[in-house]
Amino acid sequence: MLTQPVLLLDEKKCRQNIENMVGKAHNANIRLRPHFKTHQSLEIGRWYRDYGIEQMTVSSLAMAHRFSAEWKDITVAFPANILAIDQINELAARIDLGIVVSSAYTANFMQRVLTHRVGIWIKIDSGYGRTGLVPGADAAEIDVILGLLDATTQRMEFRGFLSHAGHSYNCRSREEIIAVHHLTTHLMKELKGQYLVHYPQLQLSVGDTPTCSVAEDFRDIDEIRPGNFIFYDLMQAQIGSSYASQIAVALRCPVVAVHPRRSEIVIHGGAVHLARDFITTPAGLTHYGRLATQNDDGSWGELIEECYVKSLSQEHGILSVPAEGIELYKPGHVITILPVHSCHTAQAMGSYTLVENGRHLDRIGMGS
Repeated sequence: MLTQPVLLLDEKKCRQNIENMVGKAHNANIRLRPHFKTHQSLEIGRWYRDYGIEQMTVSSLAMAHRFSAEWKDITVAFPANILAIDQINELAARIDLGIVVSSAYTANFMQRVLTHRVGIWIKIDSGYGRTGLVPGADAAEIDVILGLLDATTQRMEFRGFLSHAGHSYNCRSREEIIAVHHLTTHLMKELKGQYLVHYPQLQLSVGDTPTCSVAEDFRDIDEIRPGNFIFYDLMQAQIGSSYASQIAVALRCPVVAVHPRRSEIVIHGGAVHLARDFITTPAGLTHYGRLATQNDDGSWGELIEECYVKSLSQEHGILSVPAEGIELYKPGHVITILPVHSCHTAQAMGSYTLVENGRHLDRIGMGS
């Protein structure tokens, strides 16, 4: 009997999402290096191998270390932390490690202290504005980094330019997502053209779930690194990169109170479970999750109209439910909430329960 929130995982949907992205990469003749920060599970990672994937992306050295037990080709798509050079050297001694640099200072430090060969990606800001070098404005910095790489070919192998179009999450239609994709790939291809003569093996790596889900034209791109697509979520459905039917995780929560006068029900499922991500619909409604129907096999179905999580505190979730439907819910009932951002919900919950058989899956570092 369920007494507390549980994060359900639909393996069938996950595998279908993987198959779709693998097929897209195959049709475009590019490498899929999926980002594992969304699921952070050794077992879920193995599902990719069923589709021929042997390389992966992570967002931290700690994550790379944990996955290195089973994966030997890992890119850490996060600016290299020079304070963690011992971890970098330890990993590079065992696996094919790729790291990201966005300054000559970092590259110069790596030149002096690396003890094993490491693949170097230069981080490019393609419009997100979070980190990375801007082509043109930072051309001199890029040239200095490349000069350092040329001088240390035995330890630092230049692999190419890497970008993340995170601003695609601000889009609100497939057309807007495609526009971000075109601008990103155009910028990256122009950059490649400037350096290809001197670096004929130079590659381009891009990656975010919205553009990788919607776009079809990946000419001259070598690698994509989406991550959220394995689960998707309400945010992805709203911006047009997926459908609600593709969402592969859901939070199942006990109802602990019902307030008909306020048209509200209270669940055990708060910010420590769903996280605090929210979205605002085109109609101006802000919510932290949506209520879905429940199927007899334990899975979930359609979103229920006008039923949404209106507020969160630490353990409480408050749902708005129409007055004409609130009599359907009683304390002790169990309901299903689809998350706004599956990455953060999975991080908050720390484990999964498979819909198909009730089996428990831990995330790395969470009991596994």
